[in-house]
Amino acid sequence: QVQLVESGGGLVQAGGSLKLSCAISARTWSRAIMAWFRQAPGKDREFVSAIWWPTGATRSADSVTDRFTISIDKSRRTTYLQMNNLKPEDTATYYCAADLRAILSAWYERSPRSDVYQYWGQGTQVTVSS
Repeated sequence: QVQLVESGGGLVQAGGSLKLSCAISARTWSRAIMAWFRQAPGKDREFVSAIWWPTGATRSADSVTDRFTISIDKSRRTTYLQMNNLKPEDTATYYCAADLRAILSAWYERSPRSDVYQYWGQGTQVTVSS
């Protein structure tokens, strides 16, 4: 049984910062893509950032690449999303996702696709006021 538990959402003013956390509980795994997606009301779910667990290599959407940073703490089995200079358009429910079937050669191309992830968190709300 694999579970993802997110935390860290909230209400913040434009220009502020938040840090989201996603703790993964699984017996064991040797490789994984951990990612963050978001979904605003009335919009499709969109890719935010992803990290390749074995090495820490990352990929982010163009809209957040200069403001958001994804990272991992292997000892805590936790993925983080540091969000700086938040904008009202960042308001959404943020979801953590895990792909435990990925391979090194395909992780980068695979990571933005929501359909490849087997496990999802419950979501955490981020609201940015103007």
